Amino acid sequence: MSADWIKHYGTSEERLRNEQDEDALFDHYTLRAAAGQGPMRLDVFLTNLLPFTTRSKIKSAFETGSITVNGGPTKLSYKIRPGDEVKVMLPYPPPPELEPEDIPLDIRYEDEHLMILYKPAGMVCHPSLGHRTGTLVHALLWHFKNLPMRYDGPEPRPGLVHRIDKDTTGIIAIAKSEFAMAHLSRQFFDRTPDREYQAIVWGDVKEDRGTIDTYITRNPSDRKFYLAVPEGDGDQGKHAITHYEVLERFGVATLVRCKLETGRTHQIRVHMKYIGHTLFGDKDYGGDKILKGPNTQKYRQFMQNCLDILPRQGLHARTLAITHPVTGERLSFESDLPDDMVSLLQRLRDRAEHES
Repeated sequence: MSADWIKHYGTSEERLRNEQDEDALFDHYTLRAAAGQGPMRLDVFLTNLLPFTTRSKIKSAFETGSITVNGGPTKLSYKIRPGDEVKVMLPYPPPPELEPEDIPLDIRYEDEHLMILYKPAGMVCHPSLGHRTGTLVHALLWHFKNLPMRYDGPEPRPGLVHRIDKDTTGIIAIAKSEFAMAHLSRQFFDRTPDREYQAIVWGDVKEDRGTIDTYITRNPSDRKFYLAVPEGDGDQGKHAITHYEVLERFGVATLVRCKLETGRTHQIRVHMKYIGHTLFGDKDYGGDKILKGPNTQKYRQFMQNCLDILPRQGLHARTLAITHPVTGERLSFESDLPDDMVSLLQRLRDRAEHES
C-alpha cells in the first residue's frame, strides 16, 4: 500500500498566523493512490497513511463531508484503486495543558533577562504530537515562573527563541522576560547570532571548506523529514545556507565545523546528506548504516561498534554568540563535545593512525 503525496497544506503549527485563521485549525491532505495499489477500503487506506489518525477520526471526518475521492462524495467502504485522488480535512487536536515536570537543567549562564542551557541528547525542546511530556518546555515550567510565552502555532513555547533537534546536543538560549523574548527572537529572525556546530560525517570530505546553498523542503515521501533542492527552486521550500570547514579527517569519516547562516529544520543534517556526507549515526537520513569503507568482516565489525558508541546523529551545537537584549554586550558561549562523540572520534583517530 502506497500513495503519492500531492499536497499537504500543513498542520496548524505551520499555518496558524492569528486567531482568525480558521482554516489553520485543520490538517489538509491530498493523496493519489500509487499505480501498484491493490483494493483497499478507503478508511483503512487513510488510517495507514495519515499520521496520528484513527479510524474513528476518519469516520468523523467522513460524516462531516471532509473526505472526497476524485472530487466527489463516496463511502468509507469504497475500495481504493490506482490513480484515485483522495482529499481529506482533519481537525487538529487541541493542545494539552502544559504540566511542569521535575527534569534537571544544565544552566551555563543566567541573569534576570536570559539564560544559556546545555541540552543533552534525547531531550525534545517543545511538545509536539509525538512528544507530549518530558520536553525542555516542561522542565522550564518546573524551574521558572512567569516565563514569556511564544506562539509559533497552537501550542505555547515558554522561553524558547530557537531550538535544536532531539538527538543533537549543545547550547540553547532561553528568554526570561518579555523584552528579552522579543529582542532575541528578532536577532534570530535577522540572523545575527553566530552559531557553530561540530558534526561527524561519513566519508572523506573533498574540499577543506565550502558553502552549501539550497532550498530545504519537506520530503513528499515522508513529511517528517526534509530534503535539499537546488537553488532556484525556492517555491519548493525555504532558502538555507550552511558554511562548513574540515577539522579532522579519518578516511572513512570526517569531523567538520558548520556555521549556520540560516536556521532551517534539520538544516545541517539535510545539507551534509545533499553533498554526499550523511551525518554519522543519523537514523532519519540513513547515517546509521555503514556507508563508507571496505566490505570486510573486520572493518564492518569495527564500524558497527562505532555506531553503537554513538546511536544518534553526530551533531553538537558547540558555540552560540548573541547580543544581550538589555546591555547590548556581545555574549559568547561554548560547550565541549559530549562523551559519546569524543569516544567515537578517538576510535576513528586510532584507526586512521594505524592505517597510515
